[in-house]
Amino acid sequence: MLYSKLFGKTVKAYPKDEIAVNAKLLLKAGFIDKLMAGSYTLLPLGRLVERKIEEIVRQEMNATGAQEVLMPLLHPKTIWNETGRWESAKEVMYQFAKDDKEYALSFTHEEIVMDLIRKHIAGRKDLPVKIYHFSTKFRDEPRAKSGLLRGREFIMKDLYSAHENKEDMMKYYAVVTEAYMKTFARLNLEVRKVEASGGVFTKEHTREFQVLAEGGEDTIYFCDQCDFAQNKEIFTGKEKDTCPKCQKGKIISAKAIEVGNIFPLGTYYAEKMNVLFADVQGNRKPVWLASYGIGITRLIATIAEVFHDDRGLIWPEAVAPFPIHLVGLDLKDETINSKVHNVYKVLEENNIDVLFDDRTEASAGEKFSDVDLIGIPYRLVVSKRTGEQIEFKKRNEKTTTLLDLSSIISKIKA
Repeated sequence: MLYSKLFGKTVKAYPKDEIAVNAKLLLKAGFIDKLMAGSYTLLPLGRLVERKIEEIVRQEMNATGAQEVLMPLLHPKTIWNETGRWESAKEVMYQFAKDDKEYALSFTHEEIVMDLIRKHIAGRKDLPVKIYHFSTKFRDEPRAKSGLLRGREFIMKDLYSAHENKEDMMKYYAVVTEAYMKTFARLNLEVRKVEASGGVFTKEHTREFQVLAEGGEDTIYFCDQCDFAQNKEIFTGKEKDTCPKCQKGKIISAKAIEVGNIFPLGTYYAEKMNVLFADVQGNRKPVWLASYGIGITRLIATIAEVFHDDRGLIWPEAVAPFPIHLVGLDLKDETINSKVHNVYKVLEENNIDVLFDDRTEASAGEKFSDVDLIGIPYRLVVSKRTGEQIEFKKRNEKTTTLLDLSSIISKIKA
């Protein structure tokens, strides 16, 4: 990609109306654009990051045996009335009337997936069902002030599983828990599994996946020696208490960002919506449901909150929009211009995606500042000073080295 042709470039100043680190950096670096509070466009750079996160999540969900679908975002009132959530969840839902009918925009998909399941299962041979999708969610968020961390619309991966009994549901619940931990590890995120309440989804305790971050809006309490962790809403102790699980460690608290959650919903939705299957004896029984969410656009924000310095973003290689940011200096010199374009061509021929700053009017300082702000893992510089070699630098390191192109290709592919 030629930077001169990229839609959505860096801007000189941080946005004055944003307070969250992720919003400031992502807006300034040209990854997102703000339409209004809680509503953002993913520009090409942001979309590339989102797609890489999505593919990692997809791979891990498929590995659990789940199948991908795509469910509607526009829902009739009747489907929400079956569970009573048209009224009980109305504070978070966008509801409206059209031609004497009432609708909602999706804030979640439990009711819709249950309608799907009751249409497509008959007996226990059709269970378990494990389906997921990536879709936009709409929530009437009164505190839409944290960039992509808390939006009124956002992209989410939600997985739903239906089972014949609680034992099978909890078995898959454990499988998905491990899949989530693998997913977040691939994103270079250190995550804690945190016990939480179910909110508008269930009365049962649920599990959140929290990333420690100064910009987090949640407070979690956890043991400094074992895996005990609870969120602020259900924790009844205080800091420095002895851990109630291991009886050895001390409880500490920290700010955190919730990047995923899983809910063992049981038979509540099936009973309300008459989602039944025939068991071995032919008796009709309700299915056991669990749901599992990961905030995809929230992950973009979380990574920005965790991986940055005073110069800009520092993307992990797994989700960076490009692995290489190629900078050409002294481009008015025909020899240098020809050389840097040849480097760009060879990298592309080797299936290495490159963001090539080919601007002739921008100064070296401006180009280097943009490189650091955008935060691509590797910087290559071709200039009069580099001679026959190329300057190579990692975004998160200060030292630079001079290498030939074949060595650089080997490093990147390794």
